[in-house]
Amino acid sequence: MFRALGHRNYRLFFCGQIISLIGTWMQNIAQSWLVYRLTKSALLLGLVSFAGQVPVAAFAPLGGLWADRYSRYRTVIGTQTASMVLAFILSALTLLGTIQVWEIMVLAALLGVVNAFDIPARQAFIVEMVVPDDLINGIALNSAMFNGARMLGPAIAGVTVAAIGEGWCFFVNGLSFIAVIIGLLMMVVKPRARAPRGVPAFESVREGFRFVARTGPIRALLFLLGVVSLTGMPYAVLMPIFADEVLNSGARGLGLLMGSTGVGALGATLVVAARRGVRGLGRWITYASMGFGASLILFALSHSLAISVAFLLPAGFCMLIQTASSNTLIQTMVPDELRGRVMSVYSMMFTGMAPIGALIAGASAHRIGAPFTVVLGGLVCIAGSLVFGAKWAALRPEARQLILAQGMRSGEPAEQMSGQLDALSQPKMPTN
Repeated sequence: MFRALGHRNYRLFFCGQIISLIGTWMQNIAQSWLVYRLTKSALLLGLVSFAGQVPVAAFAPLGGLWADRYSRYRTVIGTQTASMVLAFILSALTLLGTIQVWEIMVLAALLGVVNAFDIPARQAFIVEMVVPDDLINGIALNSAMFNGARMLGPAIAGVTVAAIGEGWCFFVNGLSFIAVIIGLLMMVVKPRARAPRGVPAFESVREGFRFVARTGPIRALLFLLGVVSLTGMPYAVLMPIFADEVLNSGARGLGLLMGSTGVGALGATLVVAARRGVRGLGRWITYASMGFGASLILFALSHSLAISVAFLLPAGFCMLIQTASSNTLIQTMVPDELRGRVMSVYSMMFTGMAPIGALIAGASAHRIGAPFTVVLGGLVCIAGSLVFGAKWAALRPEARQLILAQGMRSGEPAEQMSGQLDALSQPKMPTN
């Protein structure tokens, strides 16, 4: 389950990132609560989330191209440093008592630009820290790290905000980046062969989009990821409204609600981390996205904090199964020379669609209420999973050939890859 931690570089990355991500989740929760405390507006909650994430959709193609042309290692160091500086600025403005909503939006937008370069580089960098046979485990542990932090960060943030205010959450987040930067600087990274730069940047970006457009399995995976991110993920933006107005539980309740999603997701990462192959992942994705939509509907209809927490556990579990499995399948199908650009499209679907969804969800909640908005999102997630499931059966053979081809290019024996992939062409339910 922890094979990837046997690689020194990945171990350093893992230890630093988990500390940093706890701080990031503390900032996310504290920022949402700060905006809601200042404005009491669902629409402005959506606008701040939109401002923070829409730059990912706008600049991710450039971030992907950068990750393919330049050192992913140095890029991650630079983006983590920039994120630390922005966290300290937000902390200073909040602790001085001068913070205003427009300033939060500007800082969120700047962080979004940083993330547009950070996400593709960080996702692609995983391949450089582990051997091909441990890639699935490395991706799964990366998701475990993310969701373990999502479990701890909101809980710590809820207590900290209630006790001493949002500004100290932002300050702790700034300090947490020091851990990941130190871990990165301690790595010994082999220089990666630079991609040829004779092709104009615009044409190189188009090459990545063309690969996604003509590759049916990757196109289908990204379609479903975009649908869920657009309509399902914005439930988190509306969580302060559920905590305050629907469940009457305040900042501590907000931390508990967000933390419960992390608990469910952490359980899912352990399931994914135990896998050694990609067999059955397409069906896992179908059922997980369907379960995520159903869990959101049940959560939105609840008026009890305990019941709401209970429904967010499977929501987090299903969400992680879908996103980690999609990430794994895409990473095993894409050539390394296109990895950064394809992962930039992944980040556009996963992170870049969320701000549009947050804006729509904020406007919808302002008119028809947060619970009904989340119910509608859950219904669309279920519909999207049914469409994906119907198409995936026909796409399995192509997916199998793509994964086999990349495994052979990385030096993995064809017989081993073939044995791992047999189930991609078999209509059986996964047994693990």
